[in-house]
Amino acid sequence: MSLRDEIAIVGAFEHPRRWAPDKTAFQVAAESARGALEDAGLRPSDVDGYATSGVGPIGALSMCHHLGLRPDWIDSTAIGGSSFVAQVAYAGAAIRAGLCTTALVTYGSTAASERFAIGTGGGFATDPPDQFDLPYGPTIVGAYAMAAQRHMHQYGTRSEQLAEIAVTMRRHASLNPDAKYRDPITVDDVLASRMISSPLHLLDCCVISDGGGALVVTSAERARDLRRKPVRVLGAGVANRHPGIGKRDILDIAARQSGARAFERAGVSHDDVDLCMIYDSFTITVLLTLENLGFCKAGEGGDFVSGGQIGLGGTLPVNLDGGGLSSNHPGMRGIFLVIEAVRQLRGEAGARQVEGAKVALCHGTGGYLGIRHSGATLLLAGD
Repeated sequence: MSLRDEIAIVGAFEHPRRWAPDKTAFQVAAESARGALEDAGLRPSDVDGYATSGVGPIGALSMCHHLGLRPDWIDSTAIGGSSFVAQVAYAGAAIRAGLCTTALVTYGSTAASERFAIGTGGGFATDPPDQFDLPYGPTIVGAYAMAAQRHMHQYGTRSEQLAEIAVTMRRHASLNPDAKYRDPITVDDVLASRMISSPLHLLDCCVISDGGGALVVTSAERARDLRRKPVRVLGAGVANRHPGIGKRDILDIAARQSGARAFERAGVSHDDVDLCMIYDSFTITVLLTLENLGFCKAGEGGDFVSGGQIGLGGTLPVNLDGGGLSSNHPGMRGIFLVIEAVRQLRGEAGARQVEGAKVALCHGTGGYLGIRHSGATLLLAGD
């Protein structure tokens, strides 16, 4: 959907805790909501739209109760880790349609303190299509490892190239005081870490943490009167991939469709993008996403992520907060992609700031690559 110059993000807050056994997911979300509203200079009474996902079986209704909200528009999109990226676009569409004027998007999770990680074990195991896959044993890491194996077989991609992604994310995390892991690592460290599902090592996999965040979305017109410099939503795209009854190509991911739509609707090119926030559940997720978004051709991802090109100061900095590989991953990381992009476009990222950042791309992935997954892409610009 084209939202250029009509919609803006005016408040953003990331919960600083990565380990919060003294809190519930609802508390983490509520504290994040308070922070985002304070950032925007707004009060709960100003909110007439609300979106969330991943908090309880009827999370949006329960969270409205918990937050004391009575919104005119409610969304509980559940498409995995990309949900919150999509919800920014959906909130913008709702505002443009007159369904609400100011939308609050929140997330809270205590996955680490509850010792539970979304998508692990036997899979989702609740939908009928699972019965066609689960008997063969794919876990979420197994599905992503299968994609990595295929890329290596087809294009000659090496484990060292995937490891460079993890090393770069850790380098960025070292500049983020809230990141869960900040000690530097090397390519050799990644390759020496235990194998989880070949060819993915432990350090190729995201961390498990508690965490939460919130965003405030409103019209560009109203944003001009608020406290903070707004970040404009230029364009968005949402897509999914599944095997259906056709040929399964596990390297063709939803980012190809959602990214193309987002660029078209935003009216910008790849050369205009100053930084990317890419869902990094695993190192292979970053490589495949960059290829499918069109930043490099299929099979060229290994070279593209090497040599410091996706690091701070490189040609396309990626995941400046340290990403899910080093900063935080409470189960659904999409909201943190947008929060860090907002910080970068406001020039508030401190030591990890991309100099002169004007346009940022956020892409969330949810589900299992190669089986069923979603993709949501946002293009954002500083005011």
